[in-house]
Amino acid sequence: MAAPNLIHQFIAPRRNDINVVFEASQVITQTLDPETSISQLLELLVRVAGLSKARVLMLDDNALLRVRYSCGLTPQENALSLYAVGEGITGKVLATGKIALIPDVRREPEYLAKAAEINAISADHVAYIAVPILTDETTTGVLTVHRTNPTAPLLESDLTLLRIFAALIQQVLRIDQLVREKTRNLAEENKSLRAALTEQKTAYGIIGDSKLLRESVKTALQAADSQATIMLNGESGTGKEKFARMIHVASVRKDKPFITVNCAAIPESLLESELFGHEKGSFTGAINRKIGKFEAANEGTLFLDEIGDMNVDLQAKLLRALQERTVQRIGGTAEIAIDVRVIAATHRNLKELISEGQFRLDLYYRLNVLPIELPPLRERGGDVRLLALYFLQRANQRHNRNAILTHDAFSLLEQYAWPGNIRQLENVVERAVILVETGIITERNIQIFLAAEMQNEPEQITSPGGNTVFGGRPYVKVQESDRNMILETLAASRGNKTQAALALGLTPRQLQYRMGKLGIA
Repeated sequence: MAAPNLIHQFIAPRRNDINVVFEASQVITQTLDPETSISQLLELLVRVAGLSKARVLMLDDNALLRVRYSCGLTPQENALSLYAVGEGITGKVLATGKIALIPDVRREPEYLAKAAEINAISADHVAYIAVPILTDETTTGVLTVHRTNPTAPLLESDLTLLRIFAALIQQVLRIDQLVREKTRNLAEENKSLRAALTEQKTAYGIIGDSKLLRESVKTALQAADSQATIMLNGESGTGKEKFARMIHVASVRKDKPFITVNCAAIPESLLESELFGHEKGSFTGAINRKIGKFEAANEGTLFLDEIGDMNVDLQAKLLRALQERTVQRIGGTAEIAIDVRVIAATHRNLKELISEGQFRLDLYYRLNVLPIELPPLRERGGDVRLLALYFLQRANQRHNRNAILTHDAFSLLEQYAWPGNIRQLENVVERAVILVETGIITERNIQIFLAAEMQNEPEQITSPGGNTVFGGRPYVKVQESDRNMILETLAASRGNKTQAALALGLTPRQLQYRMGKLGIA
């Protein structure tokens, strides 16, 4: 009967060890946080392998070996586990880089009972195993455990298992060191960029140092103290309202109201009342007198955004208000004098609208006294980096994060054509801050978000040099190459398919369809 028991002693631990190692490999792939990974590895040794008082000891700032991670030790035991290099068994393992296996700590005079008082141990025998943690052939730490009532086969199996775990712990620590170094370097670079952003002479909150932007700012500031009507021309998202505010703040009207009306956002039936006001009872629902935006902006500035979306009939009334400098409320008869500086803006081609009969030529000339062109972001060389950093800082503050952008991520942002201009850049950066869990926004992260942006863009964008840069693309079949993008996006959104679909520019149903085609559970 002795032989079968002996075979069982040799085989059972090794069979269990395979499961332990497999589970350990799963642990270290789930997170980059060494506190979580190493604590779970030590817990595995205690819970599954049947060991006790698992510890990882490392040198502190005073060159003393103390517990960094542990499982199964009390806070007092952790505090007592303090060794000089070469002191006791643990200190000698650090000094020599050699494994120590003590079959019975009661019979080893060099064993220092710091983490466990020998007299308090009820087991007949307690073994102690200490394995060095090696980094580039240098001992940087020690992994130690206890085994109560050991057998020779168990100790042999334990020793093999601990050497594997020591190597896994070393990898966790090494990766953490590399991530910390990279993060520290990136943080310093981001800090330098923030300093450059702070030192830059921004004009009234308008960020950028490109030639085209400086020219637009210069023209706007020159026009600020005049009373002439200004027309801001530029694509959506180029900052027309910010320019209008800058002109107002730089003018003699800076202490008076600045009123904004988005002509595209207000229904035609309500826009006239919004601009000119109405008298009580002038139409169904007019239960009180209402002051219009022209009156509200008296002595100040009225910014009419998306003027190209105003219907032709209302354009005639606007022209009269500009010419006569008076307004008449709906349902009223009195002419109300106004002193308003008007700034208009549009992303549409007004000359084309005029030729199509959708915009009045006389109003065009009245508004277009001082035209200012706002350059699209893709033509503002060098400004993308500054703006991305600004939006990164703001998103970090808003969402209580501390994310940073890598070199490659910045470069990829600079290559994109940004058909949605500054507003689109801000959205992408904020999305990255929210969804990238590691806090390090990489080129691959940006690729995922830009791929989603491209799916929503109706047409290609051409760079100043004539090259197509990250344009839109039509629907394409599900391809195997989509697998990694979907998996990484799901990981970034912690498995939330709705968030992942949003990041990829898909509906949840479209994402589910693609996952089904690719066999992603």
